[in-house]
Amino acid sequence: MLRMSGVLLTLLAAGCASTPPGQDPVQLKLAELDARVARMEHASGNQVELSQRLDEAQASLRELRGRIDELEHSNDELRKQQRDLYADLEKRISAAGGAGATGPAGSAAPGLAGAASTGAGAATPASGAGGSDNGGGGAAAANTPSSVEQAVYSQAFDALKAGSYSVAITGFKDFLGTYPTSPLAENAQYWLGEAYYVNRDYEAAAGAFRTVMRKWPDSRKAPDALLKLGYTQFEQKQFAAARATLQEVTKKYPGTDSARLAADRLKRIPAQPPASAAH
Repeated sequence: MLRMSGVLLTLLAAGCASTPPGQDPVQLKLAELDARVARMEHASGNQVELSQRLDEAQASLRELRGRIDELEHSNDELRKQQRDLYADLEKRISAAGGAGATGPAGSAAPGLAGAASTGAGAATPASGAGGSDNGGGGAAAANTPSSVEQAVYSQAFDALKAGSYSVAITGFKDFLGTYPTSPLAENAQYWLGEAYYVNRDYEAAAGAFRTVMRKWPDSRKAPDALLKLGYTQFEQKQFAAARATLQEVTKKYPGTDSARLAADRLKRIPAQPPASAAH
């Protein structure tokens, strides 16, 4: 009996010793579970990283949308401003053409009367405008532009009406350089400023309008030149200067269209900050 027990113990010990540790089912199960946990942790880490990247992408998208909205708003404002500039210029050109139709433009060449007479009407004295022969005729004749001057001026003016602003600028500059004392010079100088203004070259526009007021302070173009100087300063965001200029228009030319337009533009100028806030 004792011998049989010893044999069984020997067989059991041999069987246990012959099973490799790595083949233990418990160990295999534990290893498999460890591998699964590692894969899950790795996947979870990837998901967290993906979630973070998604959040960052969404934040960037929101920022881009905000910038697009700002750009679209700015673009709308620029388009509206450009339309206003064109509308104002067209209105002034139409008014100039209408004034020319009733002004002393009889000597203008066909097709050029409207444009050429805008300068002649502004420069010709009242006595000459009536076409009288009582001693004022000589003065009127002296202040009537030649047909060549009218043609050169009208070429630049037609370019302005057609929207060819760079061509108009060149034409008016050439005219002023060639005919600085022409009766059309003050108008050429004014329309040069308008061409600069609608071309958004505000510095040059301001210089052109100041030249009108300096050389021809009593001309019919002086109120408009002072008004458009205020507009130019407004566009340059020189609000204090624009306010002073536009207020000068309302005081110097009360009851005129220029004064009315100046008052309207004054309402658009941002209010001055209180003196305490400036410090």
